[in-house]
Amino acid sequence: MATDPIRGLASDDTREAAANALVALGAEAVEPLVRELADGDSPVGPRQIREVLQRIGSGALEGLWQGFRSAPAEASRSRLGYAFSSFGPVALDHYRTALASNEPFIRAAAVEGVRGCDEAGRTALPSALPLLADPDPEIARKAQFLLVHHGQEVVPLLQDVRRRGPGRLRARALTVLADIGGEAALSAADVAAVERLIRIRLRDDRPTGIWACWNHWIAVPSGDQAGVMAALGLTDPRPATFKLAHEVIDSDGHCHDDSAYSRVFVTPELDGWTLVLGAWCSPCHEERSADVLRLCTELSARYGQAQAYYWGGQGDGSAWLVAERGAVVRRYCESGEADDELLTLGEPLAFEREHRTKVGLRPEWDPAQESEEDEDTWTHEAYEMAPDIARALGVSPLALEPAIGPDTPSRGTGVIALTPYAAAHGVPPGAYGI
Repeated sequence: MATDPIRGLASDDTREAAANALVALGAEAVEPLVRELADGDSPVGPRQIREVLQRIGSGALEGLWQGFRSAPAEASRSRLGYAFSSFGPVALDHYRTALASNEPFIRAAAVEGVRGCDEAGRTALPSALPLLADPDPEIARKAQFLLVHHGQEVVPLLQDVRRRGPGRLRARALTVLADIGGEAALSAADVAAVERLIRIRLRDDRPTGIWACWNHWIAVPSGDQAGVMAALGLTDPRPATFKLAHEVIDSDGHCHDDSAYSRVFVTPELDGWTLVLGAWCSPCHEERSADVLRLCTELSARYGQAQAYYWGGQGDGSAWLVAERGAVVRRYCESGEADDELLTLGEPLAFEREHRTKVGLRPEWDPAQESEEDEDTWTHEAYEMAPDIARALGVSPLALEPAIGPDTPSRGTGVIALTPYAAAHGVPPGAYGI
């Protein structure tokens, strides 16, 4: 082991012996360890020092707290704060004190510390509540995440803020309540206030592109919003701005259970089309592909045509489904999944054939004549094709689509509506911009 056991923590060969020696020294090792931790140029990683301090236990906490409060440089504060906020429940009293500090860096570390205490940190939540209105936006955000982390436990506390104040906390308290429990966590007065704000914002609302990480939509060449919703079995429509719709659809797309399919956005009439957006509209995902095929076929029998699309905004592929007069014309998917080819129905669209010619491929492809290079070329092209097909055949809702914008002919009001999944799986909670 190195002569200096603290520097011995920097080497894999000597780390264990050095740590044991420092723990054996106990309180005597705390001051030099804290000093080393504050040194931004130290070869010893903060994690190694933090672990030794934690092994020394509560006896190390006071020295770390003193060093953290007096640290002059940002690098030192960062390293010391990392250790301080990782001490767990033994440090709860220090965290409560730190939450009321005049120094933003101390308050920030304290919030992280309380969050790391998990259930034990519940007792410190009343002390963290004032930080929802912290003048430092990052600390206010951390406090919000802390309260959301504790979920239903803090709902009564936040509801009391909404009723009684203080006023500076009421807005952020509403956001946290919505994040935790959605509309169910809000009072009737708060729900009414949100609905009133939506009505006000709708006065100046204009069509804007809606782009999410994973985009799914159904397109119907009609302005019959009510008829489209009835045909799809959608219920409980609530007026929504395009901003609200964008945030809801993108958030729901990140859900990892069937609640992702519980709601959709139904646009006003856009240049003669009604669009329905949300994961529930996917023409290619195993959970939804058969039902979307049926729904589009039925819609096309009523409105002449219906389309469904998937496009992964992070390079996750494309899928398209076109139905006309009650029959499927085409379904195709390129998403990198092994079963993509099993979804293929119908003959290639004119757009597909033209695009193949444009990139140097045969317009009509035969697997027996396709080289591996040809297949790779087509896969690459098809991955990004859904937005182009949507634009060629009608209207695309994506943000990169210039046809959707403030000057797009529009009639009516967009709504967030519930799908049949909502009754069984509920609606994901969340706070969204309006």
